[in-house]
Amino acid sequence: MFDDDTGEFRVVRNDEEQYSIWPVGRELPAGWSEAGTRGTKAECLARLERTWTDMRPASLRRSLSPAEGSAA
Repeated sequence: MFDDDTGEFRVVRNDEEQYSIWPVGRELPAGWSEAGTRGTKAECLARLERTWTDMRPASLRRSLSPAEGSAA
């Protein structure tokens, strides 16, 4: 299914704000939801390349960010 360049795919995201593509018509795995883009495999991958610029999980990004309101 994932090798089918002519099939319809959707961009999906998990709770850690990590993205992937998933074939339309196939049930999403637990913890993943649609992120609003559907199209060819190439279109979905192009969308990921434009929007997913920090591949670190959200929890890691938060743990490395300075706490809000802390003194610098």
